[in-house]
Amino acid sequence: MMVQMYQVKRISRCEFVPVRNLKYHVRLWGEPAPDKTPLVMVHGWMDVAASYQFVVDALRHEHYVIAPDWRGYGQTTSGGADNFWFPDYLADLDFLLDHYAPQGQVNLVGHSMGGNVVMLYAGVRPQRIRRLINLEGFGMPATTPDEAPLRFAKWMDELKTLHRGELDLKPYDSTAGVARRLMKTNPRLGVDKANWLAQHWAHESPDGKWRILGDPAHKVANAQLYRVDEVLEIYRSITMPVLAVEAADSSLELWWKGKFTLAQYHERLKAVPQVEIARIEDAGHMMHHDQPEVLAALIERFID
Repeated sequence: MMVQMYQVKRISRCEFVPVRNLKYHVRLWGEPAPDKTPLVMVHGWMDVAASYQFVVDALRHEHYVIAPDWRGYGQTTSGGADNFWFPDYLADLDFLLDHYAPQGQVNLVGHSMGGNVVMLYAGVRPQRIRRLINLEGFGMPATTPDEAPLRFAKWMDELKTLHRGELDLKPYDSTAGVARRLMKTNPRLGVDKANWLAQHWAHESPDGKWRILGDPAHKVANAQLYRVDEVLEIYRSITMPVLAVEAADSSLELWWKGKFTLAQYHERLKAVPQVEIARIEDAGHMMHHDQPEVLAALIERFID
């Protein structure tokens, strides 16, 4: 039986970059040139840089695209960490831009967790970014100081759960099993794309099992509360134009069950000095898989 496999149009190359005692795996498409602003694309939680292949293939023009695997994802190791701190992503991105664009600006795209990272980074290092595109990096529900004791307790309890091996990710017998898992999570994902992604989303272990390239420590709760007042101050410091892209099938209600709504997210976006909101129809949270052509057109229109 012939396996349906997505046919790549633009071939990527990979390299490892030293970043803060880690070897960061970075996927690159195209070549740098004086007249090209680098297009940096960062992925979300439990995803990998290769996930942007479909969007890169759909771009009408040749771009110099830089897409890293975050620490503890893909081929970037975790450095032995048993939990992850959000400020580390900002610092890692800063080091990566020092390496790939030490002098000029970049166009920066982030999806989901990566969208949250780039929104914060844009307010902290606005001079480094020409255009910013946030793909459903909604942020999180507001918290109050009285939640801190239970949050720290939850963090410590989940660390123990991790070290007992109870947060380990399920292994699969083959890439076909990984592909089925991807399609179960996202019913819009075609079998050809799922089969292609499975080879980058997981790796074969010595025991013959295929394991997801995401450190289970990412499942441990953050010890610190999400402080909306601090986030809004950072948003107010964003100086470049921002495009906030949403999917018609938003997952906010499913995730937060009314604790954080799309309307509340839109209210927060009012703190951003220059922001445009765009919506992609017939797409879910993984819009870069569901509608890569539409997303690619939005990106190129905005950065042009």
